[in-house]
Amino acid sequence: MHYLKPYSMKTRILLLILVTGIFSSARGQNTIELTFIAFDSIAYVQLDSIKIMNRTQGGETVLYWPDTALSIYYVGMPDISKGDNSFQVFQNYPNPVADQTTVSLYVPEKDKVSITVTDNLGRMIVQTEKVLDKGKHSFRFSPGGGNLYFFTARWQGQGHSIRILQAGFHSGRTATLEYTGSEDYFPQLKAIEDIQDFSFSPGDELLYIGYAGTYQSGMLDSPEENTTYIFRFDTNIPCPGTPMVYYEGQVYNTIKVFSQCWLKENLNVGTMISGSQNQSDNGIIEKYCYENEPDSCAKYGGLYQWNEMMQYTSQQGVQGICPPGWHLPTDEEWKVLEGAVDSQYGIGDNMWDNWAYRGYDAGANLKTSSGWSTIGNGTDLFDFAGLPGGYRNSFSGFFVMVGIGGKWWASSEASGMYAWNRGLSNTMKVDRQYNLSITKAAGLSVRCLRDY
Repeated sequence: MHYLKPYSMKTRILLLILVTGIFSSARGQNTIELTFIAFDSIAYVQLDSIKIMNRTQGGETVLYWPDTALSIYYVGMPDISKGDNSFQVFQNYPNPVADQTTVSLYVPEKDKVSITVTDNLGRMIVQTEKVLDKGKHSFRFSPGGGNLYFFTARWQGQGHSIRILQAGFHSGRTATLEYTGSEDYFPQLKAIEDIQDFSFSPGDELLYIGYAGTYQSGMLDSPEENTTYIFRFDTNIPCPGTPMVYYEGQVYNTIKVFSQCWLKENLNVGTMISGSQNQSDNGIIEKYCYENEPDSCAKYGGLYQWNEMMQYTSQQGVQGICPPGWHLPTDEEWKVLEGAVDSQYGIGDNMWDNWAYRGYDAGANLKTSSGWSTIGNGTDLFDFAGLPGGYRNSFSGFFVMVGIGGKWWASSEASGMYAWNRGLSNTMKVDRQYNLSITKAAGLSVRCLRDY
């Protein structure tokens, strides 16, 4: 139901963003290369556009196919034309390549430049050397029958590489590289005003949203180095390569919801203690079972206080009590899930920044289609299987809401005493909340999200 139909020609998209910030360097700048690839379970998918939102500072920018290269330069960037001794290779344009593409490089002073082009198997496709004067130099590259190439240039012991992706297919054609000329000035670059005031500093969390037709897929990261991200447009299937997880004597299924991979069941790990007690930092994972009945944990999973779940740290997104390779979802990651499954409000919509009940039908689409009270069953459209496991009240230690509602922790604090959580109940919406009855001392369900 939620698969993209494969394209008639297998296509692949490479989205390259050069994010340049002021790092603690005497030279003044570094460059982070972010590569994005999109596909479903069958074929590569060509994105219509991609939105990049800075969730820390605010601001966003949108790239439209085929304009898939973006450079962001900050105040304080050295002026290469005035003597900065920096050898550079710039991302080719256009990329991906239909027939031919231009690659440019900057040489700080006259000397020999060695250039190699290899394919994704490491085979040498093109090799050449040329003495180049100081300045910008351009080459025209025509790919052969491969899909992915690596262009590497070396000058005075410095080497830089870029990835070149071919969108079409040219079986039997020989790849060629042709020198097309030089310029004695640094290339004109997009100013910060031209990219909708988008800015980036190290440590900022970025939200990436890929669009293909009526579908969208999102992911979050705080990039620190060159990284390749994969947008996925398949859902309602087990996570590729990880259909099940075996952890602490339990077996968990997995479910793919576009670019996120979730455990399909609530976590059930640890030793049961009475709901009248608080869980403690004693080196043993402790859990509550609804009404102190072990069978409730088998059906709905365990209930955990926030600090126990976090294993007594406050750093959001940590592994906590999740299996290795998995982590506790942040408030922002819950927002991505909600936007991915709602039919009216998409990923990144400011609707998800509100609290209390939000969205249109995200709640219904996340709930199981049975097991709730008569008016509360959902559609379980994405096989997330949200159950009405109830929760433990933080003040009385009593258990409430089983069969009517369920609540799941986020690993993000709302304040010193409170943490964000998600609630499903007899509505179609999702409840994002923290309130007096849901302090960190409450006992809520836990879902784990696979690391990117």
